[in-house]
Amino acid sequence: QVQLVESGGGSVQAGGSLRLACAVHGYTSRDYSMAWFRQPPGKEREGVASLYRLTPIPYYSDSVKGRFTISQDNAETTHYLQMNSLKPEDTAMYFCATKTGGRRGTGLQPYDYAYWGQGTQVTVSS
Repeated sequence: QVQLVESGGGSVQAGGSLRLACAVHGYTSRDYSMAWFRQPPGKEREGVASLYRLTPIPYYSDSVKGRFTISQDNAETTHYLQMNSLKPEDTAMYFCATKTGGRRGTGLQPYDYAYWGQGTQVTVSS
């Protein structure tokens, strides 16, 4: 059974940094894509970053480009989202997701992913 568990969320002031982690359990494929999404209160879930293992070129939404970085550890058991220069508009529940195979387009569409974590809250105060 595949299980994704996020951690690292919290409260931070604008301009600060956080690193989110997504521990992946029970997933053995070496052909996969991973992504981070966020959902502000009352809004739809949006993709912020994605990465395909076999062609590791990341995609980022325009709203986070240059500030966020998606990565994974060498053991490929944990995915990360490094978030710098945080803004109040980054406040949201953040989710990691993964799927077998490559991305469709930018890989930032929620419907494209089969496995999801439970989410971790990020709150940025001004």
